[in-house]
Order: sequence, then C-alpha cells, then structure tokens
Amino acid sequence: MHPDSKHHSYGFRLKGEFQNRVAGLHAIGKESRTEHTYKWDGLKRGEGGRIVFQYTLSGRGAVRVGEEEHSLTKGNAFFLEIPSDHCYYLPADSAQWEFIYITVYGNEALFHFKELTDKYGYILQLTEQSRPIKHILRVLEKLQTTDIQYGYEASSYAYTFLMELSLYLEHEQRQKDQLPVAIAKAVSFIEKNYGQDISLDDMVAVSGLSKYHFTRLFATAINQTPIQYLTKTRIQHALALLQTNEKKIEQIAQEVGYTSSNYFSKVFKKIINETPSEYRQNKHIMSVDRLFID
Repeated sequence: MHPDSKHHSYGFRLKGEFQNRVAGLHAIGKESRTEHTYKWDGLKRGEGGRIVFQYTLSGRGAVRVGEEEHSLTKGNAFFLEIPSDHCYYLPADSAQWEFIYITVYGNEALFHFKELTDKYGYILQLTEQSRPIKHILRVLEKLQTTDIQYGYEASSYAYTFLMELSLYLEHEQRQKDQLPVAIAKAVSFIEKNYGQDISLDDMVAVSGLSKYHFTRLFATAINQTPIQYLTKTRIQHALALLQTNEKKIEQIAQEVGYTSSNYFSKVFKKIINETPSEYRQNKHIMSVDRLFID
C-alpha cells in the first residue's frame, strides 16, 4: 500500500481448513487513489490462489486483462484471479479513483469464479444498490466498529459475497435486462432515488410514457404498482438500518424518503405488522434486511 492513500483496508490470516476448502476472506477495503504510482501487476503479486473483485464508486481507473484495456468508471467492476496476466492502475489522465474491493480464496470460491467469468467475462456492471455491493459495504461498516476474530465468520462473509454475486448475475440482472426499456428506466430511478421525495409523476417522466400506459405496463412487468414497488424498496432499506441502534427512527425515515416519521411508522406497521421501534426492540423475531412483501 502507498503511504499517501486514503483508505480503510482490512486483511485476514485466520485459521480454518474450511476456508481453503470452501471460501476464505483474504482482504476487504475501500480506497481513494490519487497517486499515479498506484499499480498492481497480477503476475508479480505475492498472494497466490486469490480472487479479487474491485468496484468503482467514483473517478476513473483502468485495467488490462491480457491484451485488452478497459476503462473503469462508476458502476464498473473487475473480477480477476491472482496470479494471472492483468494489471490495474490509476491512468495518467485520471485525477482520482475511488473503489471498494474484496479478495477471497478457496476451492468453492475458485469454482464459482470460473463459472461466472466464463459466462459474464472479467469486466462487470453493477448498480451501487445491488446486493453484492451492499454486502461489501455492510462488512466494511461492521469492521469499522467491531473485529472479525474467527475463521468461520470470515468464511461466511466470503461465501455470501460469491452467492450474492451469482444471484445478481444469474437472475436479478437478467430479469432487469428483460424488462421493457421504459420500465427498466423507472426501476433504476426508484432504486437510486428512493431516499428522495419522489412521486408517480417523477417515475412517469423518466419512463417517457403516458401515465396510463406506464402504470399498466409497470404492473404487468413487475406484478405490483409503481408506488407499491417504491414503498417496498424503502421499507427494505429501513429494515437494514433498524438492525442497529445507532440511528433514530426520525433519521431513518428521512434516509428512506419519508419527510414525516409518523407517516413512515404507519406505512411500516401496515407492511410489517409492528412499528419500527417494536421491530427494533423485538428480540424474539429474527431481523432481516430483505423482505418479500405481497
């Protein structure tokens, strides 16, 4: 690592044969690079038998895989094996590259890596709200306050990442790719802006359709109304925020797009059958961060 970088990087050397047999967590981090000496050659690195996934949050980086050069901007990721013929770096004409990464290893990890890259290649496109990216960010948030002391826990985070990435590429991304273009635009708009005070008219404007045509097509494609989908998205994000006591209910309401905490609580109770406070305090029900709502 370079001394002038801004980063939160965590490495793990925990015992447990299951990490090599299934999946192990080697490193995870978030970095912002501005120095053009930042460069990793995949044939010269010391860590053998590792798989690195790196996702761009902002700025621009670059990666060479074999003879092919790829520019990496927001939403781009690479998924590469170490060692292999690749090199990623901050290009001379880029001032900054901010990214998150996770490095895993193990027999199952290598198996899934080969299956996914055979189908989808080494360069991937994901939204920041996709489950694999949210998983990395959640682990990083946890590491800022608590430690990972046991191999089983580290292994579970590594394997969960692989499953979330597989699920996204195999099913969720494919389903979105099969949506009508106007509906896909609206879904993307909702997932990026659920924390804002958006309305049906905003979604209609993004779609480019008439309100009547949009609402009918959305219900047919998604099997719920646009407002139901927006509400579901907001409540799912609220569930994750409610798993800790760090934020007040009023703050969570604002973060998921409700200007009134009282209204947020009413909507939450209608769907979950208890208030946000009750959900947070109920120790007899397992908390979840993804909920299927009818």
